[in-house]
Amino acid sequence: MTIRNRSKTAIVTGVGRRRSIGAGLAVGLASDGWDLILNYWKPYDVRIGLERGTADPETIADECRALGVAVKLVSGDLSDPTVPAELIRVAQSLGPVTGLVMSHCESVDSSILTTTIESWDRHFAVNARATWLLINAFAEQLPESVNPGHVGGRIVALTSDHTVNNLPYGASKGALDRIVTAAAVELADRGVRANVVNPGPIDTGWMDDATRESGIGATPAGRLGTADDTADLVRFLFSESGSWINGQILSSNGGFKVS
Repeated sequence: MTIRNRSKTAIVTGVGRRRSIGAGLAVGLASDGWDLILNYWKPYDVRIGLERGTADPETIADECRALGVAVKLVSGDLSDPTVPAELIRVAQSLGPVTGLVMSHCESVDSSILTTTIESWDRHFAVNARATWLLINAFAEQLPESVNPGHVGGRIVALTSDHTVNNLPYGASKGALDRIVTAAAVELADRGVRANVVNPGPIDTGWMDDATRESGIGATPAGRLGTADDTADLVRFLFSESGSWINGQILSSNGGFKVS
């Protein structure tokens, strides 16, 4: 397939497994002509033990390339504070970086009584600190001011309201929400649009039959969400039509827990 004239480059984190929201986001943005830097960290994917192929990042990258965009894979542990700036540096080799999608996470179940300090710190390093550092590095390479109404950059991060028995995950995702919504205001002069998306329960390999049945029963739309459902919303937010949405925490969950 012929490569398009490229003018859009985005970073997508958390693209280590084909059966993941990150993979859906990558393919969706590639369909819209975004050149991509795809970040993954294999040791985490191995540690959580969910379904994965031996070459999933390469498979996802090839799917995106088949849609006519340039793709670079970057392995990196986002608990390392040097990695976010490195992702931006690599992305700039493809062109101006105007999109940032954060779908990475650390998520290991534990409660108030069973969470360790080590686990707490790693959750906050990956889910909160890396979010701040990625936004910081992303913003620093944008023009310091743009014409009023012009969109200089787009940021979307994925969140969750799951906290009970998943305490450090939920607490650190709460911090992520505040960081991203602050960016919508603090980076307004640079034309940044920053939003958070809560996709609700999506089976990326972690659900058993009982969890799946319970999730469907709690969703008025009558089914579980998919990675494509989340990607469709992010693609809209990354489009000109979505430019008026800013500083929001958006639920894209089929009405989960509404009824």
